[in-house]
Amino acid sequence: MNEANFLYELTESRSELSQRFPDKHTAETFVGDAFHFLFVAGGKKMNYVQTEAEYKRLKSNLALLLAETSKNEAEVETIANTFFAELPHLYKILLQDAQAILDFDPAAQSIAEVVVAYPGFFATVVYRLSHQLWKQGVKLLPRLFTEFAHSKTGIDIHPGARIGTAFAIDHGTGIVVGETTVIGSNVKLYQGVTLGALNVAKELARSKRHPTIEDEVVIYSGATILGGETVIGKGSIIGGNVWLTYSVPSNSVVYHKSEIKIKDKNPFPEPINFII
Repeated sequence: MNEANFLYELTESRSELSQRFPDKHTAETFVGDAFHFLFVAGGKKMNYVQTEAEYKRLKSNLALLLAETSKNEAEVETIANTFFAELPHLYKILLQDAQAILDFDPAAQSIAEVVVAYPGFFATVVYRLSHQLWKQGVKLLPRLFTEFAHSKTGIDIHPGARIGTAFAIDHGTGIVVGETTVIGSNVKLYQGVTLGALNVAKELARSKRHPTIEDEVVIYSGATILGGETVIGKGSIIGGNVWLTYSVPSNSVVYHKSEIKIKDKNPFPEPINFII
């Protein structure tokens, strides 16, 4: 392929992609602005008039994003209006999430600290906004939102997952929550937890592939729980580094047994002593 043909093919391909996908940078800007609108206001005080103006700007920007992949103006308007009609409810749930983090984490001093400094809360905000659009039938834009949160926090929550109220993430880096995961209320996850699929076969794409975590479960760092039929019963505690592919009843304590031996160094031969 010569240079001219390559550039022609590239131009056509990029044109096709731009018609199918919303602009990634604009999507990231929108969800970042939405977070600041709800909780931080860019570090500046806003009066009612300014808040109302920002609300309308965000609503208009969401409609523009949606319009990038849909030519149906009525559908775009309906989706944007429904999303913003749900915003008060989402805001209330997010305040419960922030309170749960404050209640769980002895290092947290205030709701304000949780809001501005906890990556787990930011990832939860982006997830809840994304999940609302996912429920409304918008699939790609929420994926851009949650991948933005993933890039910022290391926390990867698929917008299709269903998560109850008072969801607390402690630290968070390395958490993965798959598309068909169901998480109850008052659940706490530590860093490195994977709620994943047992089988990654493509033909299982429309089946429930990820586990169900019932209410009031705590899952410690590095635990991996796999499989669509796996249910972690209410009130259970899953210890660090546990690998689970089967269900456990309510109020279970599951832990990984490790053994560490400490010996006097002097009689112990040097385990590695060689020169290349």
